This record gives sequence, C-alpha cells and structure tokens, in this order.
Amino acid sequence: MNGAEDWFMALAFAIGGWLLGQLVLRISHGLLGRWAARTTSGTDDLLLRDLRSPLVLIITVLGLFLGYQHLNWPEKADLWMARVLHVAVAASFTWLIARTVTRLLGEYLHRGRAAEERHGSAIPALTGVVNVLIWGLGMVVALSNAGYDVGALLAGIGIGGLAMAMAAKDTLANIFGGITVFADKPFKIGDRVVLDDFDGTVMEVGMRSTRIRTLDGAIVVIPNQKFTESVLTNITAGTSRRIRHEFGLEYSTSPEKLREAIAILEGIVSAHPDLLTPEHVASFTTFGDYSLIILFVYHIRQGRDIGPIQTRIHLEVLERFTAAGLSFAFPTSVELQGRLPQSGAKEGT
Repeated sequence: MNGAEDWFMALAFAIGGWLLGQLVLRISHGLLGRWAARTTSGTDDLLLRDLRSPLVLIITVLGLFLGYQHLNWPEKADLWMARVLHVAVAASFTWLIARTVTRLLGEYLHRGRAAEERHGSAIPALTGVVNVLIWGLGMVVALSNAGYDVGALLAGIGIGGLAMAMAAKDTLANIFGGITVFADKPFKIGDRVVLDDFDGTVMEVGMRSTRIRTLDGAIVVIPNQKFTESVLTNITAGTSRRIRHEFGLEYSTSPEKLREAIAILEGIVSAHPDLLTPEHVASFTTFGDYSLIILFVYHIRQGRDIGPIQTRIHLEVLERFTAAGLSFAFPTSVELQGRLPQSGAKEGT
C-alpha cells in the first residue's frame, strides 16, 4: 500500500515537472528569445520556437515518471503504467529530434536563396519524408523500451517494404534522384539546361520529377532518375555560350582572300566586346571535297539572349564576305563532254 508520504512525493515530482516545464517555456520566451533575436541568423529563432513544446513535454513526462516510481502498484497495473510512461518518454524525445532535424534540413535547403526559386515545392516533401522516417524509428524504439518484441514487427516490415520497393522501384529511383538533385545542386529554377534531346528552362523541381519548358514552349516532365543516368549541361551556369561554324569558300579563292576572310572574322569578334568574349578561333583548317574550310568559333557572354546575337553575327559575316567578294562554295560536279566509243564499233577503214 502507498502511504501519504509516497503520494506526496509522487505528486511533488509530477507538479514539479510541470512547473519546471513552464519555467523553461518562460525562459525560452524571454531570455533565450532576446539572445536569439540579437544574432544575424534566423535559424536559432525558428529552432528555439520549434523546440519549446517538445522540451516542456519531456520535462513534464520525466516528472510523472519519477513520481510514478515512488508508488507501489498492482503487478498488472504496474506493467501497463511502465509501458505507457516508456512510450511517452520515447515519443517526446522523438518529437524533439524530429523537429530539430527537419528545421535544420529545411534551413539548409533554403540557404542562399528563396525556396521556390531554388527547389520549387520539393522542400516540404523532402522534410516530410525525413520526418516520417524519424517518427517510424522512434516508435520502434518506444515499443522496444516498453517490452514488446519488435523483431517480428521489423521482419514483417522488412518483407512488406521489399515487396513495395519492387513494385515501386521506378518511383523510389525518382525520389532518390530528387534527393541527389537537392544534394548536388546541378541547377536551380530558371536555369537553362540540356538533357539528352531536351533543351529548355527549369520551371519546377519536385521529389519525383522536374518540369522544363523547352525552347518551342512545351512543358516536358522529366523523371529525376534521368539526372543520375544522363549527362546534364547547365548553360546558364557557364560564363559564355560557345558557337562553332565551318565556312566553305570556293576553291578559286586566292590565299590573299583567305587571309582577308580570317581577318574579317577576327574583326567581328573584336568589334562586339559587349556581346562576345575575346576568346575565339578563326583559321583555315582543311581542304574539303568541294571547298576551302574556315573554322569560326566564338563565345556569347553569359546573360545575353543567344538567338538574336547569333543572328546578328551571322548576318554581319554574310554582309562583309559579300562586300569583300568572298563566295561560299556548294557541291559541284563536272559533266564529261563527247561520247564514249560504242561497243563493237570498227575503227577507220
């Protein structure tokens, strides 16, 4: 039987835990809140706000647990009370860990730019998955602490998880591909990228797929698994866009005219420093089947609209070549004149 002193101690621990929890809550609102407000980062303010309730619950549950240990219970009631308190302690600590991890993960993904600009709507989905995993592990620990045999449960979950993984392997591959995109950060919203045959601007990044608006205006939904299997080119991230052309001039072009053609191309690059970088190639590379080949490589500066600049440069090449009397070649053939002797014809008599 429990005496008055036992009940008094149990009640004192329970009320003391609740009061200590309220004290921690007031301190976090006051002293710690003012300290966090003076820092330049907003992460500590958000983390302090998120951890108030779990901390109060942990202290309160620990007070109840200590108070319960000062009382004698019937064996069956004692077993159930112990299980309930063990589950409550594990659940409160799981709540604290889940809030801490999801807050820090969310702040890491938000770092440097707005969430919608960087990852679209995928951040809540990713933090949600992490939150579910933490709570699942926490519940397993809670049941184990309460005395339940979780071996059979884990085995069942393992078999069921394997079956689900086989059935949804493509979906899981896309989810892991999305996590890879978040970790490696190969692009952000608004970047122009090239993947396989798709060339366009990234519109939205999700956990399963990424939406790209192609140059012709169509929206293409690309599974995130593709980003782990294919070579991706981020055009926006580069310092310039490389343009390569081969011009074929007629074989009748003199060496002096070839030198003039090369000088024209170099002059075009130097005449547009605001549009093109100094790096370029203008050289007579080979004797083609039908023409003399001049290689012309130039680079459009980052942030410039490629289409109009490319049109402007090429029109200028055509105008200057025409003014200089330089003609582009095209495939030609030579027709044989006269007739071959007919088969069996007799020669002179």
